Amino acid sequence: MKLATLAVAAASALSISSFSAKVHAADETVRDIHPRLRLPWLILQALPSPGMAIGERGVHGTMSWQVTPLLYSWAMDKRLSPWRTFVVEPLVRQSGSVELFLSPEYLGRGQAEYNWGFRAGVRAYFPITERGDGLSWSLGASAIWFLDEPGASFDAGIYTLFGSLGLLVSVSPWLSDNLVQTSLRVRFF
Repeated sequence: MKLATLAVAAASALSISSFSAKVHAADETVRDIHPRLRLPWLILQALPSPGMAIGERGVHGTMSWQVTPLLYSWAMDKRLSPWRTFVVEPLVRQSGSVELFLSPEYLGRGQAEYNWGFRAGVRAYFPITERGDGLSWSLGASAIWFLDEPGASFDAGIYTLFGSLGLLVSVSPWLSDNLVQTSLRVRFF
C-alpha cells in the first residue's frame, strides 16, 4: 500500500513540475503590444492644457498641446521594447524615460497672428513614488519660436495620478519678453 501511495505521489509531483515548467515557459514569452492611434484618443489629445504666462508685458492665459514622436523608457521589462512613438502609456513615461516632444502653444494677448508659438525639445521623466504612478518629476529643454523670435526654454515639472495631472514651469530667458509659463498639464490616455 505504501509503495502505491509513493508511486502516486511521485507521478503527481512529476505532473505538477511539468505543468509548472510549461507555465513558466509561457510567462517568458511576453507579447509586446504597442498602443495604436485611435479616434477617441486623438479627440482627447485635441483638448489643450491651460496655463499662465508671466512676462514683461503682463500676465496672460495660455493653451498648449504636446505630441511625442519618440520616447525611450529605461524602466521597462527587459522582454518588452523600450521604444514608443506618438501613443505612450503612462507607466512607460512616468517610470523613467526620455522623450522628444513638439508643442504648439497659444498665448492670449495682442493680435491673434502673434499669439501662436512652437517648441521642439527633449524631456526626461523620473519616478518618485510607486514607479512614477503616484508621483514623478521631469526636466526638459527646448528650442522655442514665439512672438516672431527664436529662443531657448528650460522646464521642470511634477506629476501625479499616473501622470495624468501635472504642473510644468517653463522659463524662456532669451525671449524679449523674458517669458515664464506655468501650465496645468492634463493628459488623457
